Amino acid sequence: MRRLLLAAMMFGAVSGARAADLPDLPVLRGGFTDDSLSRSSTNWSGFYIGGQGGYGTSTENFGGSNANLLAGLLDHNVIQQMDVANWNLGLGKVSQHGTGFGGFAGYNWQYDDVVVGAEMSYLHGTYGGTSIATKELVSGTALTDSFFHDVRVDSSASIQITDMATFRGRAGYAWGCLLPYIFGGVGFGNANISRSVTVHDAVSATALGTFIPLQPLTATEERHNNLIVGYSGGLGIDVSLTAGLFMRAEWEYARYTTVVDTSVNTVRLGLGYKF
Repeated sequence: MRRLLLAAMMFGAVSGARAADLPDLPVLRGGFTDDSLSRSSTNWSGFYIGGQGGYGTSTENFGGSNANLLAGLLDHNVIQQMDVANWNLGLGKVSQHGTGFGGFAGYNWQYDDVVVGAEMSYLHGTYGGTSIATKELVSGTALTDSFFHDVRVDSSASIQITDMATFRGRAGYAWGCLLPYIFGGVGFGNANISRSVTVHDAVSATALGTFIPLQPLTATEERHNNLIVGYSGGLGIDVSLTAGLFMRAEWEYARYTTVVDTSVNTVRLGLGYKF
Protein backbone atom coordinates (compact mmCIF):
# COMPACT_ATOMS: atom_id res chain seq x y z
CA MET A 1 0.00 0.00 0.00
CA ARG A 2 2.82 2.38 0.92
CA ARG A 3 4.56 1.63 -2.41
CA LEU A 4 1.32 2.29 -4.40
CA LEU A 5 0.80 5.69 -2.69
CA LEU A 6 4.42 6.68 -3.35
CA ALA A 7 4.07 5.80 -7.07
CA ALA A 8 0.89 7.90 -7.43
CA MET A 9 2.60 10.91 -5.85
CA MET A 10 5.59 10.63 -8.21
CA PHE A 11 3.27 10.40 -11.30
CA GLY A 12 1.35 13.54 -10.26
CA ALA A 13 4.58 15.50 -9.76
CA VAL A 14 5.92 14.54 -13.21
CA SER A 15 2.57 15.37 -14.94
CA GLY A 16 2.45 18.79 -13.28
CA ALA A 17 6.00 19.57 -14.40
CA ARG A 18 5.24 18.66 -18.00
CA ALA A 19 2.05 20.77 -18.02
CA ALA A 20 4.01 23.76 -16.72
CA ASP A 21 6.49 23.43 -19.59
CA LEU A 22 3.77 23.44 -22.32
CA PRO A 23 3.26 26.76 -24.26
CA ASP A 24 0.01 28.69 -23.94
CA LEU A 25 -2.31 27.51 -26.75
CA PRO A 26 -4.34 30.19 -28.50
CA VAL A 27 -7.42 28.05 -28.45
CA LEU A 28 -7.30 28.07 -24.64
CA ARG A 29 -6.91 31.85 -24.52
CA GLY A 30 -9.59 32.68 -27.10
CA GLY A 31 -7.10 33.34 -29.92
CA PHE A 32 -9.64 32.23 -32.64
CA THR A 33 -12.99 34.00 -32.78
CA ASP A 34 -15.73 34.17 -35.37
CA ASP A 35 -15.13 37.92 -35.67
CA SER A 36 -11.48 37.51 -36.62
CA LEU A 37 -12.39 34.99 -39.30
CA SER A 38 -15.20 36.99 -40.90
CA ARG A 39 -13.88 40.56 -40.80
CA SER A 40 -13.04 41.91 -44.25
CA SER A 41 -9.42 42.53 -45.13
CA THR A 42 -10.40 44.49 -48.30
CA ASN A 43 -11.05 48.21 -48.44
CA TRP A 44 -14.00 48.69 -50.82
CA SER A 45 -14.43 52.40 -50.14
CA GLY A 46 -13.85 54.79 -53.04
CA PHE A 47 -14.47 55.32 -56.75
CA TYR A 48 -14.38 52.39 -59.20
CA ILE A 49 -14.88 51.74 -62.90
CA GLY A 50 -15.05 48.61 -65.08
CA GLY A 51 -16.22 46.79 -68.20
CA GLN A 52 -18.75 43.98 -68.56
CA GLY A 53 -20.42 41.57 -70.96
CA GLY A 54 -23.89 40.09 -70.64
CA TYR A 55 -26.25 37.40 -71.92
CA GLY A 56 -29.98 37.57 -71.37
CA THR A 57 -33.57 36.97 -72.34
CA SER A 58 -36.14 39.62 -73.18
CA THR A 59 -39.88 38.96 -72.90
CA GLU A 60 -42.30 41.19 -74.78
CA ASN A 61 -46.03 41.30 -74.05
CA PHE A 62 -47.59 42.56 -77.28
CA GLY A 63 -51.17 42.03 -76.11
CA GLY A 64 -53.10 45.28 -76.54
CA SER A 65 -50.15 47.12 -78.07
CA ASN A 66 -52.02 47.81 -81.33
CA ALA A 67 -55.45 48.55 -79.86
CA ASN A 68 -55.24 52.32 -80.36
CA LEU A 69 -54.13 51.93 -83.99
CA LEU A 70 -57.08 49.65 -84.72
CA ALA A 71 -59.57 51.94 -82.97
CA GLY A 72 -58.34 54.90 -84.98
CA LEU A 73 -58.96 53.08 -88.27
CA LEU A 74 -62.57 52.19 -87.47
CA ASP A 75 -63.92 55.60 -86.50
CA HIS A 76 -67.47 55.89 -87.97
CA ASN A 77 -66.97 52.63 -89.88
CA VAL A 78 -69.97 50.31 -90.15
CA ILE A 79 -67.91 47.26 -89.12
CA GLN A 80 -67.78 48.74 -85.63
CA GLN A 81 -71.06 46.84 -85.23
CA MET A 82 -68.92 43.67 -85.24
CA ASP A 83 -66.94 45.07 -82.26
CA VAL A 84 -63.76 44.86 -84.33
CA ALA A 85 -62.02 47.55 -82.24
CA ASN A 86 -62.13 45.24 -79.23
CA TRP A 87 -60.89 42.10 -80.93
CA ASN A 88 -58.08 40.22 -79.28
CA LEU A 89 -55.58 40.33 -82.12
CA GLY A 90 -53.59 37.44 -80.66
CA LEU A 91 -50.15 39.04 -80.67
CA GLY A 92 -49.37 37.57 -77.23
CA LYS A 93 -45.92 37.17 -75.64
CA VAL A 94 -42.57 36.58 -77.30
CA SER A 95 -39.18 35.72 -75.73
CA GLN A 96 -35.80 36.12 -77.39
CA HIS A 97 -32.16 35.78 -76.31
CA GLY A 98 -29.50 38.42 -76.79
CA THR A 99 -25.97 39.47 -75.86
CA GLY A 100 -24.40 42.79 -74.99
CA PHE A 101 -21.33 44.58 -73.66
CA GLY A 102 -20.74 47.80 -71.73
CA GLY A 103 -19.36 49.21 -68.52
CA PHE A 104 -20.10 50.40 -65.01
CA ALA A 105 -18.87 53.08 -62.62
CA GLY A 106 -19.71 53.99 -59.05
CA TYR A 107 -18.64 54.99 -55.56
CA ASN A 108 -18.64 52.95 -52.34
CA TRP A 109 -18.85 53.97 -48.70
CA GLN A 110 -17.70 51.33 -46.21
CA TYR A 111 -18.73 51.15 -42.55
CA ASP A 112 -16.87 48.21 -40.95
CA ASP A 113 -18.20 45.25 -42.98
CA VAL A 114 -21.21 47.07 -44.46
CA VAL A 115 -20.74 48.66 -47.89
CA VAL A 116 -23.26 50.99 -49.56
CA GLY A 117 -22.86 52.74 -52.87
CA ALA A 118 -24.27 54.47 -55.94
CA GLU A 119 -23.61 53.12 -59.42
CA MET A 120 -24.38 53.51 -63.13
CA SER A 121 -24.42 50.35 -65.27
CA TYR A 122 -24.63 50.34 -69.09
CA LEU A 123 -25.14 47.58 -71.65
CA HIS A 124 -25.24 47.84 -75.46
CA GLY A 125 -26.77 44.96 -77.37
CA THR A 126 -29.94 43.74 -79.09
CA TYR A 127 -32.87 42.66 -76.96
CA GLY A 128 -36.45 42.43 -78.19
CA GLY A 129 -38.78 40.51 -80.47
CA THR A 130 -41.52 40.57 -83.11
CA SER A 131 -45.07 39.24 -83.17
CA ILE A 132 -47.43 38.83 -86.17
CA ALA A 133 -51.07 37.73 -86.01
CA THR A 134 -54.23 37.57 -88.13
CA LYS A 135 -57.88 37.35 -87.14
CA GLU A 136 -60.90 37.02 -89.48
CA LEU A 137 -64.65 37.02 -88.86
CA VAL A 138 -67.79 37.08 -91.04
CA SER A 139 -70.82 38.93 -89.71
CA GLY A 140 -73.67 36.62 -88.78
CA THR A 141 -76.29 39.06 -90.01
CA ALA A 142 -76.35 41.97 -92.40
CA LEU A 143 -75.13 45.22 -90.89
CA THR A 144 -76.97 48.54 -91.08
CA ASP A 145 -75.64 49.06 -94.63
CA SER A 146 -77.62 45.90 -95.67
CA PHE A 147 -74.41 43.96 -96.45
CA PHE A 148 -72.70 40.98 -94.87
CA HIS A 149 -69.04 41.73 -94.05
CA ASP A 150 -65.99 39.47 -94.12
CA VAL A 151 -63.40 41.31 -91.98
CA ARG A 152 -59.75 40.29 -91.56
CA VAL A 153 -57.25 42.17 -89.39
CA ASP A 154 -53.51 41.70 -89.97
CA SER A 155 -51.41 43.00 -87.10
CA SER A 156 -47.70 43.15 -86.28
CA ALA A 157 -45.51 44.74 -83.62
CA SER A 158 -41.82 44.68 -82.80
CA ILE A 159 -39.38 46.25 -80.36
CA GLN A 160 -35.58 46.24 -80.39
CA ILE A 161 -33.75 47.64 -77.36
CA THR A 162 -30.21 48.59 -78.30
CA ASP A 163 -29.02 50.36 -75.15
CA MET A 164 -29.87 49.90 -71.46
CA ALA A 165 -28.62 52.04 -68.56
CA THR A 166 -29.56 51.73 -64.89
CA PHE A 167 -28.88 54.19 -62.08
CA ARG A 168 -28.91 52.16 -58.91
CA GLY A 169 -28.24 52.17 -55.23
CA ARG A 170 -26.63 49.08 -53.76
CA ALA A 171 -25.82 47.56 -50.39
CA GLY A 172 -23.43 44.72 -49.57
CA TYR A 173 -21.56 42.91 -46.82
CA ALA A 174 -17.79 42.57 -47.07
CA TRP A 175 -16.52 39.12 -46.11
CA GLY A 176 -12.83 38.57 -46.67
CA CYS A 177 -12.14 39.31 -50.34
CA LEU A 178 -15.84 38.90 -51.24
CA LEU A 179 -18.55 41.56 -51.50
CA PRO A 180 -22.02 40.09 -52.13
CA TYR A 181 -24.61 42.83 -52.77
CA ILE A 182 -28.15 43.68 -53.80
CA PHE A 183 -29.27 46.69 -55.83
CA GLY A 184 -32.27 48.53 -57.23
CA GLY A 185 -32.90 51.65 -59.24
CA VAL A 186 -34.27 53.39 -62.33
CA GLY A 187 -33.75 52.01 -65.83
CA PHE A 188 -33.55 53.81 -69.18
CA GLY A 189 -33.44 52.27 -72.63
CA ASN A 190 -33.09 53.23 -76.28
CA ALA A 191 -35.56 51.31 -78.45
CA ASN A 192 -36.81 51.03 -82.01
CA ILE A 193 -40.54 50.29 -82.03
CA SER A 194 -42.65 49.35 -85.04
CA ARG A 195 -46.42 48.73 -85.12
CA SER A 196 -48.81 48.06 -87.99
CA VAL A 197 -52.51 47.21 -88.43
CA THR A 198 -54.31 46.49 -91.73
CA VAL A 199 -58.08 45.94 -91.92
CA HIS A 200 -59.37 44.01 -94.94
CA ASP A 201 -63.13 44.26 -95.53
CA ALA A 202 -65.24 42.48 -98.16
CA VAL A 203 -69.01 42.77 -98.61
CA SER A 204 -71.78 40.56 -99.97
CA ALA A 205 -75.55 40.99 -100.32
CA THR A 206 -76.08 37.45 -98.94
CA ALA A 207 -74.33 35.34 -96.36
CA LEU A 208 -73.35 32.71 -98.93
CA GLY A 209 -72.74 35.10 -101.81
CA THR A 210 -69.49 36.26 -103.39
CA PHE A 211 -67.67 38.79 -101.19
CA ILE A 212 -66.28 41.82 -102.98
CA PRO A 213 -63.16 43.31 -101.33
CA LEU A 214 -63.07 46.99 -100.38
CA GLN A 215 -60.05 49.25 -100.08
CA PRO A 216 -57.90 48.07 -97.12
CA LEU A 217 -57.35 50.43 -94.20
CA THR A 218 -53.82 50.63 -92.81
CA ALA A 219 -52.22 52.36 -89.84
CA THR A 220 -48.51 52.19 -88.98
CA GLU A 221 -46.20 53.74 -86.43
CA GLU A 222 -42.40 53.82 -86.39
CA ARG A 223 -40.39 55.07 -83.42
CA HIS A 224 -36.63 55.24 -83.82
CA ASN A 225 -34.26 55.90 -80.91
CA ASN A 226 -37.25 56.10 -78.59
CA LEU A 227 -36.48 56.68 -74.90
CA ILE A 228 -38.16 54.10 -72.65
CA VAL A 229 -38.20 54.25 -68.85
CA GLY A 230 -38.61 51.56 -66.20
CA TYR A 231 -37.01 50.07 -63.11
CA SER A 232 -34.40 47.45 -62.30
CA GLY A 233 -33.18 45.26 -59.47
CA GLY A 234 -30.89 42.32 -58.84
CA LEU A 235 -27.96 40.88 -56.96
CA GLY A 236 -24.29 40.16 -57.53
CA ILE A 237 -20.85 39.63 -56.03
CA ASP A 238 -17.53 41.45 -56.38
CA VAL A 239 -14.32 39.49 -55.75
CA SER A 240 -11.08 41.31 -54.92
CA LEU A 241 -8.20 39.88 -56.97
CA THR A 242 -5.16 42.03 -56.23
CA ALA A 243 -4.58 45.66 -55.28
CA GLY A 244 -7.60 47.55 -56.68
CA LEU A 245 -8.52 44.95 -59.31
CA PHE A 246 -11.76 43.01 -58.81
CA MET A 247 -14.03 40.64 -60.73
CA ARG A 248 -17.81 40.86 -60.84
CA ALA A 249 -20.74 38.52 -61.51
CA GLU A 250 -24.36 39.67 -61.30
CA TRP A 251 -27.97 39.16 -62.37
CA GLU A 252 -30.25 42.07 -63.29
CA TYR A 253 -33.97 42.28 -63.98
CA ALA A 254 -35.23 45.37 -65.83
CA ARG A 255 -38.78 46.19 -66.91
CA TYR A 256 -39.82 48.91 -69.35
CA THR A 257 -43.49 49.90 -69.53
CA THR A 258 -43.90 51.48 -72.95
CA VAL A 259 -46.42 50.70 -75.74
CA VAL A 260 -44.85 47.23 -75.65
CA ASP A 261 -44.44 45.95 -72.09
CA THR A 262 -40.88 44.51 -72.05
CA SER A 263 -38.78 42.84 -69.35
CA VAL A 264 -35.11 41.87 -69.72
CA ASN A 265 -33.20 39.39 -67.55
CA THR A 266 -29.41 39.44 -67.95
CA VAL A 267 -26.46 37.71 -66.32
CA ARG A 268 -23.20 39.66 -66.50
CA LEU A 269 -19.49 39.15 -65.94
CA GLY A 270 -17.19 42.11 -65.48
CA LEU A 271 -13.73 43.29 -64.47
CA GLY A 272 -13.23 46.51 -62.54
CA TYR A 273 -10.64 48.66 -60.78
CA LYS A 274 -11.10 50.60 -57.55
CA PHE A 275 -8.98 53.72 -57.20
